[in-house]
Amino acid sequence: MRKILGTALISCFIILSSVGAQADLVQERILLTFIPNIQFAPFYLGIADGHFARQGFAVTLEHLQEPDVVDLVAAGHADFGIVSGEQVILARSKGRDVVYVYEWFQEYPVGIVMVGDEGGVDLENLTDMTVGIPGRFGASYSGMTTLLQSAGLSEDDIELNEIGFNAPDVFCLGAVDAVVVYVNNEPLQIRDRLATGDCGDVEGITVVSVASRVDLVSNGLIVSADLAGRDPDKVQRLVNGLDSALKATINNPANAYLASGTFVETLPGDPESRTLLLELAEQQAAFLETDPTREEIADSRTDMYETLVESLGSDDLTQFEVLLRTIELWDADMLGQSDLSSWVAMSDTLRLMGLLSDDASDLSASFSNQFVAGIRE
Repeated sequence: MRKILGTALISCFIILSSVGAQADLVQERILLTFIPNIQFAPFYLGIADGHFARQGFAVTLEHLQEPDVVDLVAAGHADFGIVSGEQVILARSKGRDVVYVYEWFQEYPVGIVMVGDEGGVDLENLTDMTVGIPGRFGASYSGMTTLLQSAGLSEDDIELNEIGFNAPDVFCLGAVDAVVVYVNNEPLQIRDRLATGDCGDVEGITVVSVASRVDLVSNGLIVSADLAGRDPDKVQRLVNGLDSALKATINNPANAYLASGTFVETLPGDPESRTLLLELAEQQAAFLETDPTREEIADSRTDMYETLVESLGSDDLTQFEVLLRTIELWDADMLGQSDLSSWVAMSDTLRLMGLLSDDASDLSASFSNQFVAGIRE
């Protein structure tokens, strides 16, 4: 572990020294939500491998609640934050002039887990069922509302129980018939329990994702409208760094996982697994030199995971699998680009929930693809 971390730190210092010789790095913070987690791997890799430094930034990360991120960016107390599209729409409806400039998650990460073989259960079966949800707030609630609507149902057709962030426990105890989950994480936990016979009488599950039904705008990078107009070069450079780090994470998850270990203290992995990950990262880097297609890179990620399972078993690889599942939500032909239709769909959901009036601000001003286009010039 010391050898790997030492190599990463030496590389980082070389990058920083090179950039610093040209110009002083600007101290910049990016506000994130939740807690340090493997799902923020692009930001960790962006710092560790110099993607932000090459754009002139010395980046630090802070974890806050979504409303706090929006408020700080809107007020100019922070320049960059990561929030969901729904928070942007709601903030703008209250006069907070924030702009979404890079769509990080191309697929909405929420879904519903139900008892039954994969693909053998439809959402219409939820009628009169008990459904667990963290609470009536945030992406989980918006996603559930959208899924119910797509099936011709509403909250009145189910019994909704607020269970906190304990979906696998509550579901496997049989306290609910279905649970609202983040599709890149909690279904894996439930399937692990199924594999060990630790999920009550459940023999199989079906996962229905929001993305399989409706294209909702999800998490992305926001700035204030003032900053976007006053210093577009700064915004462009930060977007460049994020885009580069996201591509690098998608293309080489073993390297991104290793970089994340410095930032996520709870990330598992013994010296043997880290040594193997380093070898796989080096092999992947050589493979990427052959200019593979997006499909070939996706296949290489699968091969990488299978190699790890063969060598180490699957017990300590849950977080690596979470990273791979999350990459599937990020990956796209054009990273960062946002479509008006997904904003309209989210706006419709918020109106259905009674959170947005009919005279809300123009959605086309909520986001900009200007800086994504700038990456490709």
